[in-house]
Amino acid sequence: QVQLVESGGGLAQPGGSLRLSCAASGSLFSINTVGWYRQAPGKQRELVAGITSSGNTAYADSVKGRFTISRDNAKNTVYLQMNSLKPEDTAVYYCNLRYYPVNWGQGTQVTVSS
Repeated sequence: QVQLVESGGGLAQPGGSLRLSCAASGSLFSINTVGWYRQAPGKQRELVAGITSSGNTAYADSVKGRFTISRDNAKNTVYLQMNSLKPEDTAVYYCNLRYYPVNWGQGTQVTVSS
């Protein structure tokens, strides 16, 4: 069973950057497509970026050109580099297997505010 721990969130100013990490336990992580999701207060959780086991990526239109997802399979870790942050990026960010989701982690809070 894969277990997930997100980290790297915090407070950023508009236009600033943060780098999130998703550390996983379990041997199946490196062969699975992984997604970064976010949930803002009062809204449904949404997928913002995904990366396949071979490194192909996809992004939601709202973050395209600003966010970059990457992975280090040797470290069982997926990253989300977030640049040019906007207040509307404020949310709790989660990672999970894209097609075979496991129990959600605690997420990491990202707050973009001046």
